[in-house]
Amino acid sequence: MAMNRRNFLKVSAGASGSLMVSITLPGCAGIQTGYESDTGEWRPDAWLELTADDEVFFTLARVEMGQGTYTGLTTLIAEELEIQPERITPRFAPVAPEYRNPLYKLQLTGGSTSVATSWEPLRTAGAEARQMLVMAAARVWNVEATECRASEGRVVHPNGIDSMAYGQLVELAAKEVLRGDIALKPQSEWKYIGKQRGKLDARAKSTGTAVYGIDVDLPDMVYGVVSRPPRSGGRVRDFNADQVRAMTGVLDVFEIERGVAVVADKYWRARKAQDALKIDWDFSDAVSLSTGDVFDSYRAAADDDPGESERSEGSFASAMEEGDRVVEAEYAQPYLAHATLEPMNATAWYREDGMEVWAPTQAPDLGRIAAARVTNLGPDDITINTTFLGGGFGRRLTQDYIEEAAAVAYRVGRPVKVIWSREEDTRHDLYRPAMLHRMKASLSGAELTGWHHQIVGPQILDWYVRNAAPAQYPWAPKFMYDTLGSVGLMAEGIATPKDFSAIEGAIEYPYRVSNVDIRHTHTDPGIPITWWRSVGFSHNGFAVETFMDELAHEAGEDPYQFRRRLIGHEPRHLEVLDRVVRLADWQSPVPEGRARGLALFRSFGTYVAQVVEAGIENGAIRVYKVTCSVDCGQVVNPRIVEDQIEGGILFGLTAALYGEITLENGEVQQSNFHDYPLMRQYERPEVLVDIVASSESPTGVGEPGVPPVIPALGNALFALNGKRQRSLPLRANA
Repeated sequence: MAMNRRNFLKVSAGASGSLMVSITLPGCAGIQTGYESDTGEWRPDAWLELTADDEVFFTLARVEMGQGTYTGLTTLIAEELEIQPERITPRFAPVAPEYRNPLYKLQLTGGSTSVATSWEPLRTAGAEARQMLVMAAARVWNVEATECRASEGRVVHPNGIDSMAYGQLVELAAKEVLRGDIALKPQSEWKYIGKQRGKLDARAKSTGTAVYGIDVDLPDMVYGVVSRPPRSGGRVRDFNADQVRAMTGVLDVFEIERGVAVVADKYWRARKAQDALKIDWDFSDAVSLSTGDVFDSYRAAADDDPGESERSEGSFASAMEEGDRVVEAEYAQPYLAHATLEPMNATAWYREDGMEVWAPTQAPDLGRIAAARVTNLGPDDITINTTFLGGGFGRRLTQDYIEEAAAVAYRVGRPVKVIWSREEDTRHDLYRPAMLHRMKASLSGAELTGWHHQIVGPQILDWYVRNAAPAQYPWAPKFMYDTLGSVGLMAEGIATPKDFSAIEGAIEYPYRVSNVDIRHTHTDPGIPITWWRSVGFSHNGFAVETFMDELAHEAGEDPYQFRRRLIGHEPRHLEVLDRVVRLADWQSPVPEGRARGLALFRSFGTYVAQVVEAGIENGAIRVYKVTCSVDCGQVVNPRIVEDQIEGGILFGLTAALYGEITLENGEVQQSNFHDYPLMRQYERPEVLVDIVASSESPTGVGEPGVPPVIPALGNALFALNGKRQRSLPLRANA
């Protein structure tokens, strides 16, 4: 019987209401707070631990992958606790409900949400602990707490001379009871928030003492590698296990769900044995598409299905009839790999009472589900130790590499580190989806009267819900995992959050147009996909801002002035736009052989405008300068904001210039940096980042630098040679 999502929910709610009720129950795990007399440790909440030895530990619920959470979130605690950030030791959080990201109901780091979701909770935690310490000291001195103050990790007596260190007060502070809300410090009293400070993890990373996943070393550890089918959906039919098992150092060779695993006493012996593997693959259910087939299928889907309406205002059909002219364009973007500096890896150790995993993961609770799937263990029997991440960009939200390590360790019974080669990391990535955009607009004179945008491509949740749904309900038995995933997809946009991955950045563009029609044609060719830095904003940004530039030229207007007329109702957009053109000296001439391009975009709550100055040099595109104005609300650490925006710009330029994963008969053609290159140091442009002083709540900065730089570069190339490029990557000889 055919059934849509709404009917499914009606039936399931009536026929099996117990399931619908039970999946709302919270998990059983929790963080114990209070004072431990044996150790002299006090945990006032899930984030802080203060000891009698005057140490302060901060449990970091968001992972550190270079985006600055290690420093930024510690600064929030330090500000209200009245202690130098350098005196706080961050520790990566275990899996527990207290550490879930409130936006996603999962313990994951992504979506540029770390500071935004932690801004108030962490400051409150620090303020409450500070107040309890002050109250304890006041009780010792027999004075009013309001007469005491905290400063630099001590509570100071009203006489201004006597003081006590926090460590001396932890046992007494644990007995204090707060009554009412504790006021947070006003901005005028901030010592650390908003100040230009270095990163707390810089020394460990520059001296090699920071432990990434690939650095984990355990006693009696062995090494595993996995040969995966070269085409997604392929299966193992047969392989020469006995021959490979006889090689020096090889401990075992066996099939797992994702391919054939080789385990050896040394990494290179495992690799050498892998080279000797001869696997007969069954491709009967495998993907066989080539890149051209993907886009042919997109165009066919767009022709057959106008798509689900995502935003509709006025009447675009009437605007087309009444306008002077209609402008149309089609934009295409390829699959993109993540190319993290640290390839995928995880270490797992299975024992009868459970499994311990060490991994650079963006979602440790999903990691537990991945490990549980391939063992006889439940999630509560699995401990995830999160390490530093050598880049994430969304790739480490998907836990396939943990699933592999767990499956191998479950068979071997010893600590096993599974490492992906760079070639494996490129060819078996889960990619940023290829997307197609069909745009139409109506103009009356220079006025934009109608806007139509048809987005064609898949949704990421379809690929992600497999482990995400069970992670929300870790108490559920494993036989329900696939059911929970199916329920999550059926209920998407009704009982579960809507998947905006295909449409974000398209439906909330800032331009004032009376007649709007935005649609998504959902089609999925079966190529594995996941989140990629800035997600849907990345491809929609290119389509929206390139088309807007085309419309400005069609209307005979300067691209800056054309945009400015359409965003007069958006003061924050207007400010970053005006600031960036002023800083880039937009109206002044450029050196011969160069041109400027402009783009404006809001993503993850952050407003960004960019001007790119570029040209063609020695037959290649050369980016000389990128000027960026950003409004991300209140800033915790200006240096981190600058670093992240600049990093996003370089990440986006890499995609614009080089990013392209191509398929031939289902097989990825790229393998390493020689054919999937990154921007090199000598290519790096001058980057100027201008931060708007704001009193708004903070928003994210890890991703918003990416979306506008790609169309801004394309717009600059059009201004240079009059040739409009509507597909990526951009070409010097287009």
